[in-house]
Amino acid sequence: MVSELPLDQVRTLLAVVDEGTFDAAASALHVTPSAVSQRVKALEQRTGRVLLLRTKPVRTTESGEVVVRFARQLARLERDARAELGMSGAGEATRVSVAVNADSLATWFLGALTRVPREMRVCFELRREDEDHTAALLREGLVMAAVTSSPDAVPGCSVRALGRMRYLPVASPEFREAYLGGDSLRDALAEAPVVTFDRRDDFQDSFVRRLRRGRGAASAVRHLVPTSEGFVEAVAAGLGWGMVPEMQAAPLLRAGRLVDFAPSRSVDVPLYWQQWKLDSPALAAVAGAVLGVAGEVLRAAPS
Repeated sequence: MVSELPLDQVRTLLAVVDEGTFDAAASALHVTPSAVSQRVKALEQRTGRVLLLRTKPVRTTESGEVVVRFARQLARLERDARAELGMSGAGEATRVSVAVNADSLATWFLGALTRVPREMRVCFELRREDEDHTAALLREGLVMAAVTSSPDAVPGCSVRALGRMRYLPVASPEFREAYLGGDSLRDALAEAPVVTFDRRDDFQDSFVRRLRRGRGAASAVRHLVPTSEGFVEAVAAGLGWGMVPEMQAAPLLRAGRLVDFAPSRSVDVPLYWQQWKLDSPALAAVAGAVLGVAGEVLRAAPS
């Protein structure tokens, strides 16, 4: 049984995935398209798995994702080793890619990155994604770490709890008076205009379903506002109601621009830090900073 994964074949597969086509990968690697095709085919024969779907652009299979993730980790280790040996280019920074949800990005996450020591010369590449979907970017090897809502570690990754982000059901005082002032909040929310982040955002619908014991969802009259800051402003402006992070809602509640129309119905979303199992000083520094700030600003997970 062949157990080795030849590095030239692994790097070639990564080039095809990053460039999108065999021809583009050949150009990037300065070899012929035939050589690229032969290397990928040889790697598939060695692993006994189909690794790429030959579409345009190419797409990885589940087995291909495993090899691509390995290739990216290998490239990261090589860069770290070159830096420690003084072989990096002058002033070359270490790039750390992280997937993070919009609400964390708008409230506490950037503050955590400022705690990474400057002398480490870390360059951050952030990918904004819903916390329910950031793990997919880890699985595909597109990021080294992610803030996720899943406690289940992606293969090849470690996971640690960050804490809970609390969300409050809020609206402007005028909106509450116009739409939510009746006897039945459950019925009112099914009809009142609502603000959502995008078409995948099910948070407000889930809140209404919990109130209505599984029946129905939020109103079909909904405004899609795909930024965290814009979402909060849309709610404060009276376009609709929405679930807003406590950290963003607090100053607006104090100023009277928002009201919590269901004080006993806050929702806590657990957040986790997942990262490659990689002995990388830069990644370790980022993880330490993120875990430290999360411990200060997020609500503690229940014991």
